[in-house]
Amino acid sequence: MPVREHTSAADQISIAGGSRLWPVRYQLIGLTFALSMLLYVDRVAISTARSPITSELGLSDTQFGWVLSAFALGYALFQTPGGLIADRFGARLALTSVVTLWSVFTALTGVARTFVTLLVYRFLFGAGEAGAYPTCARAFYNWLPVAERGLAQGINFSGARLGAAFALPAIAWLVGTAGWRLAFFALGAIGFVYAAIWWWWFRDSPAEHASVTAEERTLIASSRSAAATTPSASALRFAAIVGSANVWIAMGQYFASNFTFFFCLTWLFPFLQRTYGLQATQAGLLSSAPLVGGAVGNWVGGALVDMLYRRGHLRISRQLPAVTGFLLAAAGLLGSLAADDMYAKVSCLTLAVFGADMTLPPSWAFCIDIGRSHAGTVSGTMNMAGNIGSFVTSLAFPYLLIWTGSPSPFFVVGATLNAGAALLWIAARPDRPIAV
Repeated sequence: MPVREHTSAADQISIAGGSRLWPVRYQLIGLTFALSMLLYVDRVAISTARSPITSELGLSDTQFGWVLSAFALGYALFQTPGGLIADRFGARLALTSVVTLWSVFTALTGVARTFVTLLVYRFLFGAGEAGAYPTCARAFYNWLPVAERGLAQGINFSGARLGAAFALPAIAWLVGTAGWRLAFFALGAIGFVYAAIWWWWFRDSPAEHASVTAEERTLIASSRSAAATTPSASALRFAAIVGSANVWIAMGQYFASNFTFFFCLTWLFPFLQRTYGLQATQAGLLSSAPLVGGAVGNWVGGALVDMLYRRGHLRISRQLPAVTGFLLAAAGLLGSLAADDMYAKVSCLTLAVFGADMTLPPSWAFCIDIGRSHAGTVSGTMNMAGNIGSFVTSLAFPYLLIWTGSPSPFFVVGATLNAGAALLWIAARPDRPIAV
């Protein structure tokens, strides 16, 4: 039987953290929340600026779909390498490098003059962003007790949804005021500031951080082995990854989750604007509703993960929120088929993203469960599969719309994928770490 990674003492203490009103590890969650917001503000900006970009560069919808998919492909391909770097060199160096790199290509997006250069910059932007969440997973493994990881992941990913929701109307305004090129320059500059803050504040081990009290260090250390506080000396074997049924389950279900969410991140804004003849700011506000729903889904999913875990149900704490979320996502996508009114359609899609995002905290907690000191590599592998789903979404929606003349086939495919992901979770075993 595998040994559980924590002790009962850590379970008993739960969300306590020493004598401080605001423990240092909560500051880490706040910092990764801000990172997640920035990540998605930069990511969704191109969708919001679609009209001026396609007009100036003379791009068709399918060409713009390839621009969106270029990001997703770069993001997917560099997930596992990003996780390997975080596991090998630590989250401090890895995330500083990641944010700096993606900010360079965010700014360079603003100088693109042709379809090809835009395609290249967005691919490299995706490659730059790829290590962000795997690095956060590695940092959480070092810094957070097991009983706090579900809600922490939910808070972290809610930042992405709120960042994207904020970006849709805000970037629409900025693009309209300053132009799309200047908007990307400004976003790149913000990223450089964040990278400097992370390098200054974060340490790979809580023991290295001057503000962490002895009591908080003891609480953190009691929940996992001492090896967690240092970068891994060796990489996880490829055979160990591909030989793990848990890894394949994580990859398959995350493909479905991203297929659903990425539509709302990329194509929902132009779809609503065109279908209902909306102004950019109105389309931005409507498009932000599913993303806010996703943020709430992350909080609900994360809280449910931690509540069930503290009651002694490790496996159920991962499975129940995920299965429930995927079924809600399938229901929301199917409901959107019958909704003609734009508010009804957005409401159904909000339910779908709420459900899909309920699955994120158990997904990432699951990767930490089975990956342990290789959590960056395992979560990066899962995120790679998920962003292949994003890549498919970016192209599937415009092409299916051209071939069939209707968005309905896309939503049927999405609902089917979500139902299949719910079935996958039944076989998940978080109590069986990968053999290294």
